[in-house]
Amino acid sequence: MSTAFTTDRAYRLTTLGPPRLFAGLDRTSRLDAAAHRLVHPVPRGLAFRELAALAESADLRGRGGAAFPFARKLAAVHRSAQRTGRDCVVLVNATEGEPASSKDKALLAHVPHLVLNGAFLAVRALGARDLVIGVTDDGLAARSLRLAIAETRLRDRARVVRLPERFITGEGGALVRGVNGETPIPPGQKVRAADSGVDRLPTLLSNAETFAQLAVLAELGTDGYRAAGTPREPGTVLLTVTLPDGGHMVVETPAGVPLADVLRHCGTDAGQGVIVGGYHGACLTPEQAAQVRVSRESMAAAGGALGAGIVVPLPRDTCPLGEIARVAAYMGAESAGQCGPCRLGLPAIARSVAALAAGTAGDEAVAAVRRGSATVRGRGACKHPDGTTRFLLSALRAFDRDVAAHLDRGGCGRPTRRFLPVRGEEPAEAERSPHRLAVDWSRCAGHGLCRHLLPDLVRLDEFGYPVIAGAAVPARLLRDAVQAAEMCPALALSVRSA
Repeated sequence: MSTAFTTDRAYRLTTLGPPRLFAGLDRTSRLDAAAHRLVHPVPRGLAFRELAALAESADLRGRGGAAFPFARKLAAVHRSAQRTGRDCVVLVNATEGEPASSKDKALLAHVPHLVLNGAFLAVRALGARDLVIGVTDDGLAARSLRLAIAETRLRDRARVVRLPERFITGEGGALVRGVNGETPIPPGQKVRAADSGVDRLPTLLSNAETFAQLAVLAELGTDGYRAAGTPREPGTVLLTVTLPDGGHMVVETPAGVPLADVLRHCGTDAGQGVIVGGYHGACLTPEQAAQVRVSRESMAAAGGALGAGIVVPLPRDTCPLGEIARVAAYMGAESAGQCGPCRLGLPAIARSVAALAAGTAGDEAVAAVRRGSATVRGRGACKHPDGTTRFLLSALRAFDRDVAAHLDRGGCGRPTRRFLPVRGEEPAEAERSPHRLAVDWSRCAGHGLCRHLLPDLVRLDEFGYPVIAGAAVPARLLRDAVQAAEMCPALALSVRSA
């Protein structure tokens, strides 16, 4: 059994097998409070021990990438709150920093009450003071979430915080810092949110899908939840599959289904290789993609990673090394800039990948990528260098024939279509917007809000005043630029026709 239904241009939703997270969406595009209650019963409040035992019985794990056991996180927050006598907070990570991911936005846009139900189960079990949801845009998903919060009885204890749309914003420490009003970058030293998170209180931090899965688990019970998936990885999984036209298909599928079946259901195939787990994940060859299943265990055995459920088949008509070089440059630019491995190491590695893709370097470019990756591994202030280099090295392996072609002949003969999604990239001429940012210096008071709202276009000088990074506003950022101008406290920022 499968269902499919259209939402908007950005993504479509579909299921393999009976839907759980997406139940009811074959009849309506969004479940408001009334529609939600027709599909999902009102969850029974569970005490801490009951909720922890339930999560443990189904081996519920985080769906943001690390797959950390949810019951252990819950217990750590409870212990910390009990030990210190302080209140605690529940923090939902819906920032979705991976450019190729749409699953959390889909949940918030279409079934927001499912995410809230799971989060409020945790709030009640822990006796938490607040529920905080972190997002990175004010689009459909955020508006849907705010409407859903307004429909709940606990609306006074929930708030939505918008953060800059960057890859590193989704890192747990960066999210906590952003919610606390600090620069949303990973902290230099590891601090467990369970000990010190929002407002320095013990904080239960997990991904939006994790809380939606928790709500489904509480509804179905352990046996019902385990009826889908595999014994070792029960339940369903949300995947974001990038389609040949660049759009996304968000798929709910039981764990353990062959990846080839998912691709076929989405009307695509493995192309010349498949990126799994996003830009901290890995690249699989078509042969590996044909054998692997949608599970953490199967992906790991193939050298891949399920991560946050990102699946990007690379079309046959684009240069894979050109695409990977774009990602390398993006990931280098996404550095928090607080440690050498990120600030210096990743850009240097990206330059070597670019030289390899351009056909202007020999074997020394490949050696430089491998040497640089070994140098930065394990030495960063966060896991960004490790994840990025793991991805790049897997690309060299998966596309080894193209590496050889670029070394021997200077290229593979295919153009770089700029298929892989990369934020902040200088747009092609056809993508340019006839608009530019302007600052009225007679009004500007150096609030710095524009830097947080438009990190791709604005930086601050040593005195805290904005420096506009480029003249033209890329079309994809025009909406954000207009919103930033409207939110400028001094009305100093504007968007003008070029």
